[in-house]
Amino acid sequence: MSAAPVSIAVFDFLDNTHRDIQLQVRQLHALVDAIEADGLNQANRALARSVVDYFNHEARQHHLDEEKHIFPSLLASQDAEVVQATEHLIQDHGWLEENWIQIAPSLEAATSGNLWFDPAELRHALEVFEALYLDHILLEESIAYPEAKKRLQGLDTLGMGREMARRRVMERDEVRARA
Repeated sequence: MSAAPVSIAVFDFLDNTHRDIQLQVRQLHALVDAIEADGLNQANRALARSVVDYFNHEARQHHLDEEKHIFPSLLASQDAEVVQATEHLIQDHGWLEENWIQIAPSLEAATSGNLWFDPAELRHALEVFEALYLDHILLEESIAYPEAKKRLQGLDTLGMGREMARRRVMERDEVRARA
């Protein structure tokens, strides 16, 4: 009897999140352009809030999804390239978080109409953030995800998807409770 094929739904979700991250980065570029051209009008403030919320929540949840469900089986690999790539991806998550921590205060200020930050410095930080994310996504999609699909063959990836969704609902409820 052969193993059940791995559910592609989890990987479709992860791939879709990568596309969403890239869209949010493009939105960040557009925001910096708009701030430089128009200042902090209502539309720019709303866009800043949307991007801040995305990276504070969904992007962090995505990294947790990978660290909890994708990376463990890769770290157990006998293939040194797979293990090294996975360790690199885990380290990237830390660097991405550090970059976000550098960017977020400027965007939080923008949501309130405060322009104490230098848009040129924000643009530079964004370029570093974007380059790291693009390299990170390429490594995941070229090595980590294909290898993980093989390693997760026959496992309950539907259960993974349920856990990922449940965690997001719990986080949303916590955010609402704090508001």
